[in-house]
Formats: sequence, structure tokens, C-alpha cells
Amino acid sequence: MPEPQSLQPARCAELIRRSSSVIALSGAGISTAAGIPDFRGPRGLYVTRRYDPEKVFEIGWFRRAPQYFYEFSRDFVAAVKDIRPTFTHRFLADLEKEGGLAGVITQNIDMLHQLAGSRTVVELHGSYRSATCASCGQRFEDLSYGWWEQNMNNSTTPPVALCPKCNGVLKPDIVFFGEMVNGYEDAERMVAECDLLLVLGSSLQVSPASHLPYSTQATTVVVNRGAVALPPTPNRYFVDGDLDGYFREVAGCLEKGRVRW
Repeated sequence: MPEPQSLQPARCAELIRRSSSVIALSGAGISTAAGIPDFRGPRGLYVTRRYDPEKVFEIGWFRRAPQYFYEFSRDFVAAVKDIRPTFTHRFLADLEKEGGLAGVITQNIDMLHQLAGSRTVVELHGSYRSATCASCGQRFEDLSYGWWEQNMNNSTTPPVALCPKCNGVLKPDIVFFGEMVNGYEDAERMVAECDLLLVLGSSLQVSPASHLPYSTQATTVVVNRGAVALPPTPNRYFVDGDLDGYFREVAGCLEKGRVRW
């Protein structure tokens, strides 16, 4: 097995320039720089608030006792409602506008890619952008964190978001344990058709997202703090470092006018 190869920002910029279809696969690391705590890390919400992951995100528990999820959601929404996208989020959005990025596949539920301006986003684990009533089936689209906060505050204690139509329990379109991820076939196709894959802020330890890099023979650039569960090959590069710092350097190496800053 070959040794892992690193990649200088100037070389990454050159790969981006020469590529006609770049795909980005993002994980929690792209958002922690914005101030969003991860779930399982030493400062993650599961640890600091002593949440039980099974009760919070297992679909059977949600159907029986949705208050566990909504106790978590109250804290999560409060933590992220005023957070803005990072430099790397904006870098990807601007690259898409310039025609260099074909799309983003994300494991995150924080909606920061869309807030940054990305238009083609596959949310494997869903998000709070939409919800469905468990009682009447009414679907609600284009929701904001402010909408969720108001709905939970107007509800009972504990704060369970309720359907404005029938007062049934709302389930945000987040993928719970026991449910299929969203858009995996689209994500797999996007990766298979790309000529450059950027894996950003993901250790690739969560299935099925961890399988996506195996769907392409294209050059793959992994930028993440810490180990990544992906073996080295001649066309894979690994950068152990800060995403925003790295892509600020990449941006500086791109020709003027290629991407707006």
C-alpha cells in the first residue's frame, strides 16, 4: 500500500482549474469552524448535555417519546440559529456559481451550504428545512430555525413542535437511526461522474457516506483534522489541517476573478 500523499494549496488550485466537474463531500468538520458543536466529540452536544443518542435520534423512540428529540432540538436550534457559513462554505458556493463545482453532498443537518449560496446540495441526513406532520401528513417547506424556535416555544413543556393544521407532532425531515438516508443514488452518481472529489471535514467513519469515495477513480483530495478511514492510493491526497486556512490559500492561488471572495 502506498504512503499517504499530502497536497500543497497551489497544487489543489491547479486541480480545481483543470477539472470540469468537482464534487464536494462535507462532514461535521466544515461547520465546527462556524461554531456548531459536533455531536460525538469531546465538546459535542451528546456529551455536554448528556443526551442519549438512541433516545434523541432513533426513529422508534421519536414515535414513542418525541420530547427527547425536541429537548435536543431546543438546544441545537439555540446554538446554530445565528451562526453564519464559514469561508469554506462560501468558497464552494462561489465555485459552483463560476461553474467549477457540480454539487455538494453533505452529512450535516445545519443548512449552512444553502445559506452560503450553494444550490445543488444533497443532504444525506436531511435537515430542519422541511417537516412532515406525523398525524395528518401535511408537509411544510422552506423552514427556518426561527420558525422552529417559535413553534417549540408556543408548544407545551417539554417543547414538542406541533402541526399548525391539526396539532399533531411534527417530524423534521432529518434522517433518524433506522431510516434510509436521502438521495444516496444521486450522491453516488455525482461522485461517479466527477473528475475531482473534495472530501471536507469528514473522517469517513459513518456509513453509507463512507462508501462514496469508492464510487470514483477520479483524483480525491481529503482535508480533515485527524485520521480518515480511507486507504491511500496514487490518486488520493490527504491534508491534516484547518479547512478554512487551507482553502484561503487555495483561493489565493486561483486566478483573479475565477472565484469571488
